[in-house]
Amino acid sequence: MKLRKVTAVSAVVLALAVSATACGSGDKKDGSSGGKKIAIGIKFDQPGLGQKTPQGYSGFDVDVAKYVAKKLGYNEDQIEWKESKSADRETMLQRGDVQFIAATYSITPARSEKVDFAGPYLLAHQDVLVRADDDSIKSPSDLDSKKLCSVTGSTSAQNIKDKLAPKANLQKYPTYSACLTGLQNKAIDALTTDDSILAGYASQAQFKGKFKLGGLKMTNENYGIGVKKGSDLKAKINKALQDMVADGSWEKAVKANLGPADYKNDPAPKIGDIKS
Repeated sequence: MKLRKVTAVSAVVLALAVSATACGSGDKKDGSSGGKKIAIGIKFDQPGLGQKTPQGYSGFDVDVAKYVAKKLGYNEDQIEWKESKSADRETMLQRGDVQFIAATYSITPARSEKVDFAGPYLLAHQDVLVRADDDSIKSPSDLDSKKLCSVTGSTSAQNIKDKLAPKANLQKYPTYSACLTGLQNKAIDALTTDDSILAGYASQAQFKGKFKLGGLKMTNENYGIGVKKGSDLKAKINKALQDMVADGSWEKAVKANLGPADYKNDPAPKIGDIKS
């Protein structure tokens, strides 16, 4: 009788331990399928790429992140979106705040020393945005004497003045949205940053048909998905990106988010092909 009681108690203890272990594993956010949540970093303030709205989250980077998460075993309602500002991205990955980041995250040697990158999944270029009826800017040198919008904290406009159009007249604005208003009102002649970012802003309903990209392609920006150094997610995400291109979802996402600005995207880059 005593032996039976001890055995029964042991069985209960074992069952509770197994149950607790199962609950604990379900709460992990390690990026592997089967967990309850996965934390993903995106931009919250870039229309067409990564934007938080009253209706939820939208943009090309968001669509890429959703597709990858699905391939990892997570439905959309299992995603915990976290704002990843440019200056915080490496730290967020190193601390484990997020499992991966898709946020116009250009792959560079300096960044690759701190984090790993899957991809690239988009080849962007520094370009200019001008009014739709302005045909006066066909090359970087045409920006000489033009009023070029310089956003606080960005080096894109200064790079043009230093290297390509020394007579450009830099006009400082606090945000890209403010630059667009200035461009619309003819207070400035051009706005510069990555063409994908410009296309995202110009694709907003209130600006449809009012602006166009110059097509200057002054730099190559290889957008990758950042993961923690040494993470086995890199290989899984690369496979997901290949699948996204193969089944047509990648092209569909580009056209849906950036197409309204007549964005002429490069073909989907091959995994590991970093253009200098």
